[in-house]
Amino acid sequence: MKWINLLVLAFLPVSHGAVAQKATSPKPFYTPAAQRAPKTVARPKLVVGMVVDQMRWDYLYRYYDRYTANGFKRLLHDGFSCENTLINYAPTVTACGHTCVYTGSVPAIHGIAGNSWYSRELGRDMYCAEDSSVNTVGSSSAAGKMSPRNMLVTTIGDELRLATNFRSKVVGVAIKDRGAILPAGHSANAAFWYDGSTGNWITSTYYMNELPAWAKAFNDQRWPAQYLKTPWNTLYPIETYQQSTADDKPYEGRFKGAANSAFPHVLGGDFGNPFGVIASTPFGNTMTLEFAKKALEAYDLGGGDVTDMLAVSLSSPDYIGHQFGPNSMEVEDNYLRLDKDLAAFFDYLDKKVGKGQYIFFITADHGVAHVPGFMEEHKLPGRTVSGSFSLSDLNKQISSRFGVEKALMAFDNYQIYLDHAAIAKAGQQATAISDFVIAELLQSPAVVNAFPLKQIMQTPLPEVMRTMMTNGYNVKRGGDIQVVLAPGWFGGGKTGTSHGTWYPYDAHIPLVWMGWGIRPGKSNRTMGMTDISPTLAALLRIQMPSGNIGQVIEEITK
Repeated sequence: MKWINLLVLAFLPVSHGAVAQKATSPKPFYTPAAQRAPKTVARPKLVVGMVVDQMRWDYLYRYYDRYTANGFKRLLHDGFSCENTLINYAPTVTACGHTCVYTGSVPAIHGIAGNSWYSRELGRDMYCAEDSSVNTVGSSSAAGKMSPRNMLVTTIGDELRLATNFRSKVVGVAIKDRGAILPAGHSANAAFWYDGSTGNWITSTYYMNELPAWAKAFNDQRWPAQYLKTPWNTLYPIETYQQSTADDKPYEGRFKGAANSAFPHVLGGDFGNPFGVIASTPFGNTMTLEFAKKALEAYDLGGGDVTDMLAVSLSSPDYIGHQFGPNSMEVEDNYLRLDKDLAAFFDYLDKKVGKGQYIFFITADHGVAHVPGFMEEHKLPGRTVSGSFSLSDLNKQISSRFGVEKALMAFDNYQIYLDHAAIAKAGQQATAISDFVIAELLQSPAVVNAFPLKQIMQTPLPEVMRTMMTNGYNVKRGGDIQVVLAPGWFGGGKTGTSHGTWYPYDAHIPLVWMGWGIRPGKSNRTMGMTDISPTLAALLRIQMPSGNIGQVIEEITK
């Protein structure tokens, strides 16, 4: 029974000597997780978000051969380009776009239903950033009575501030108030925008009670007058602008007092008002970036032990594009000049913050349609909507047929608002009037569809269109009838162009990332504008904004 004795011995207690000997046995085959884990979470010093107002995706490549090595080409060579990024809501306008980029949300949730929308409570149009409870700081005008209070959700900047117990600093800068205020968020340290009536960069009492000394010093230099002392002429010989329509087309807008729309544009001195008009030139971009540099230095963004954020919006491309159209020499010249401005800005960030120490991303709030006159000239579809279905005409017909005075209150963001109280008072049904209006609208060649917004899920629509319009419909701030214009059609005059529809020329935007943690590359996978903020949240290891519906772009975060 030797095997029994061996079994008993196997279960006997081990002597102290044996334990001591075991403790000095060879080291384990692995390092404990606690020792392998990094002591801190790696994060960049600074996030710089840049929204180029009205930049179509194709501008990255349309003028590529003429770009310098260190501007857009550096972005595309050193960065990661999301080539098929689309706005996933309508209307595709400035306020919605800037809000979406920094919230990962859509108008149905974040509440910014347009640049303005009809307020049933106020009985008038309401501007996206208006706030009567605050005052202008830095000017005597009312241009500073603005804040982010109409935005119902947090931004990625708000979440960054929350994640660091408000030690992170967030600043927004843009010529347009909505381009600075909405991206910066509710808890931003500051937002600054431009008052074209005075030539001052301003803010509001929402952020501070007095303009900082550095901003006053910037204003005192009167940069608009300096930039426009000489006419705006092409950067390169005008005959080299082969990607553009010939200069001085009748469908291009003219500057006030100008005899034509051709270069050179004389805008400063006694001829014009350089304070206001600089926004409609490439020098508005230059001025904005110079102010952004001053803000970065004043707030020491990227200089602390937590990540900071600078949100910059370049508004001038939108003004230029509206006036001249995307096939104009003015737009080409704007991007050639912006390319050089970007190169100088990247060089500044490399030196000030450190190359590879900051994340930079560039995108747009929307695209733009070609000028209808240009489309007609080249036998392409697209025209300007006539006044055949104006609210006044429709209201006259409704009054005659139904006995309701002013049944239609507003037409904002391609949505018509019904006066339900007036309709009920007249003893009529809103559905009957809605059906009548839709039937009248569909007689116009400019309208391809119109339907009650509350019936959007029952209306036969392409899924992309349904999703975008559902995402863009805010129940409390939206209208009753959605109007869908034909491709290339929009309301306006005989010159210039616009945007706001669901079509790709308005919805296809650039999105390129560069810097800290970003590997060069590109993807043609379809992505949404709502994916920008959750991707930033993933890179920074912080919570995504409160209304986020987007997905992380894993090609960047892997």
